[in-house]
Amino acid sequence: MTDSAPKKGRVCLAYSGGLDTSCILKWLINQGYEVICFLADCGQEEDFKAAEQKAMKVGAKKVYIEDIKKEFVEEFCWPAIQCNANYETLYLLGTSLARPPIARAQIRVAQKEGCFAVSHGCTGKGNDQVRFELAFQALQPGIKIIAPWRDAAFLKKFAGGRNSLLEYASQQGIPVTSTKSKPWSMDENLAHCSYEAGILEDPNTTPPADMWKLTVDPKEAPDEEELFTVEFTKGIPSKLQYTENGKSKTVTDAVGILTAANTIGRRNGVGRIDIVENRFIGIKSRGCYETPGLTCLHFAHLDLEGLCMDREVRALRDQYVTTAYGKVLYNGHYFSPQREFLHAGIVASQQSVTGTVRCGAYKGSFRILGREAPTSKLYDMEESSMDDIGDFDPAAAGGFIDVEAIRLRKYGVMKKEAGEDLV
Repeated sequence: MTDSAPKKGRVCLAYSGGLDTSCILKWLINQGYEVICFLADCGQEEDFKAAEQKAMKVGAKKVYIEDIKKEFVEEFCWPAIQCNANYETLYLLGTSLARPPIARAQIRVAQKEGCFAVSHGCTGKGNDQVRFELAFQALQPGIKIIAPWRDAAFLKKFAGGRNSLLEYASQQGIPVTSTKSKPWSMDENLAHCSYEAGILEDPNTTPPADMWKLTVDPKEAPDEEELFTVEFTKGIPSKLQYTENGKSKTVTDAVGILTAANTIGRRNGVGRIDIVENRFIGIKSRGCYETPGLTCLHFAHLDLEGLCMDREVRALRDQYVTTAYGKVLYNGHYFSPQREFLHAGIVASQQSVTGTVRCGAYKGSFRILGREAPTSKLYDMEESSMDDIGDFDPAAAGGFIDVEAIRLRKYGVMKKEAGEDLV
């Protein structure tokens, strides 16, 4: 089918400017669709103007570049900080957090342009196809989704992978940069940069030093620890104070705080991880991640909770909300009733988490130097002191121990009668 084919309707394509989505753009046009290209600016270092020009040259009807950084940080990153969200302990969900606001912005563009369908360039083996498409269907039930990498005709045409794409680009006059492709794939936003596939598919292959894009090699980071302070209000980062070129700086807006935290983390080599994770679709995947600023904020917040969060509230939150929220994000269920339920619990759990944390970053490590929470009444220095009895009656501890020991004494008797020696 050629460009002269009858138009089947208008499609909104999530476009990056890379080889894959440029070929998908042309393929959709050749299938008879009128294509609106959509790019989300969520803080990645990218030449948006060049991508826009390329899309128009390939044949896009229009190109939208939507700045979603503010909503990305305030609506998605901050709640993740509030509940210490993670997936399988180490992954701070940088990619997962970005997919819902990108999908929402794409649907807004699709609705504005009267598109009957949306399209993306996600592979058929990854998590992102699930995340985007579940979001699309919640945001606009009934919308048609065109997923080329699951389309039999598309797969047959591009069975040779990158070589087939390059050949098609040459045939169709699609501009292709002459730079050699990196032997891995990357995805970047304001929260992190991820690396997977290619040479990284061997889990025993050490990532090459030139792969890491955001952070300096910890061995080459400054020899002096960098100090900074983070203030939280109800669990949300509200102020960051640091020193830049000998001058004290303070940032209070959401994007500014995460950007400043990134700057500190990047130049001190903080936030690199290399893991094998379990994808939602059932395949294990090796991923490398750089999450400099979010790592600093995550651990600063986690520390502050120890000072000013009720023990039982924290235990309940940790046992269910934190784990479940991470799973919801990772599996693409952000626009769901369970996410709304969990979010209400996050907000309720953070009412007392207001205070300041003094931090240090040094050669790949992050540490806490001190913390204070003036409005919290849970920590009392006099009461906690081993040198001052204060209002606490030590004799009361005896009764507490006696009550706690009731079932344990019975357990000991049971074991003895069963002939089991605990000693």
